[in-house]
Amino acid sequence: MKITKNIDKLGTVGLFITAIFSPCCFPLFAFVVSALGLGSFELFGGWTMWVFQAMVIVAIFGLYISYRKHKCLYPLLTAIPSGLLIFYGYHLNDSDYWTYFLYTGMFGLLAATIWNYRRNKIHGKCDTCVIYEGKEVELKSIITCPKCGHKKEELMPTDACQYFYECEKCKTVIKPKQGDCCVYCSYGSVNCPPIQAGNNCC
Repeated sequence: MKITKNIDKLGTVGLFITAIFSPCCFPLFAFVVSALGLGSFELFGGWTMWVFQAMVIVAIFGLYISYRKHKCLYPLLTAIPSGLLIFYGYHLNDSDYWTYFLYTGMFGLLAATIWNYRRNKIHGKCDTCVIYEGKEVELKSIITCPKCGHKKEELMPTDACQYFYECEKCKTVIKPKQGDCCVYCSYGSVNCPPIQAGNNCC
């Protein structure tokens, strides 16, 4: 599993671990540390809030990567205000209630991460999928040479049909079968993006 799929989870889990094991800064979680018999244990000492803020940035960055890949904006729209609440509470709010801004932001990031996870689970995890004309399509296809049987994994273009393909083994230039729009529809393991999206051809 690639780390880019889990950056948001690493950030969110990291900020909660930092908070739970820093009861002086986050008294809401003091009972957890007490239950573990760690007393006034501080995981990162004087670096606690810096690490905490870094984890917030990591979580939002991970959700941004997910948005760029899957075009699901709602988790990111939840995460950004949550992150701003955290930074506002810590840097700009001088009242006795500044920690409430942090807690609200933390649980907002948790909700965004869970939302993003559920969205990925529902729609599948695909490293080479993109949104094409409003639908998620797979770009990776294994093309098989009809002459020598050589197989090679290729990424299909989304802006044009590939009518010719040269086999890297036997150097045969293959063309689509009659009625097919491209070589991937004829010899690939996955049809081209327009066909996947429900169109007739490229």
